[in-house]
Amino acid sequence: MATLLYNSLPAQRPARAFNTMLSELLRDAQPAAPQPSTSFVPAADIFETAQGFELHLALPGVAKEAVSIDFQDGQLVVSGNRPAPATEGENVPQLRRVETRFGEFRRAFRLPETVNVKDISAELSDGLLRVTLPFDTEKVTKQHIEVR
Repeated sequence: MATLLYNSLPAQRPARAFNTMLSELLRDAQPAAPQPSTSFVPAADIFETAQGFELHLALPGVAKEAVSIDFQDGQLVVSGNRPAPATEGENVPQLRRVETRFGEFRRAFRLPETVNVKDISAELSDGLLRVTLPFDTEKVTKQHIEVR
């Protein structure tokens, strides 16, 4: 027989939710590096629209001059560098905890043959790289053949 417990007295309920307390406990238990990292992998989202695909990469703090986008062997390669904050010199704050990733990054995405590689465009604003990958409208991917 199962026992059902219910606390109907609001004064005796815990003040904070269990999930909140567990999250705080786990967050503080994770080790933080005392030095910036030398590489990282930016988060990516891929969307499909009627016109083609759109690739979003999270690159906060990265200048557009530090990003390189190349197409080779059927792959779109996005690479670059996110510089770490200065750690030496006068009037430079000392790093105590580093959770943000810095350094070089590289992501490769295999593109389907339906993408028009010559019309790919990219824009970096507000820390988000948006790469537009339009479909090739001249390439036929599906067609019904009538039998005579």
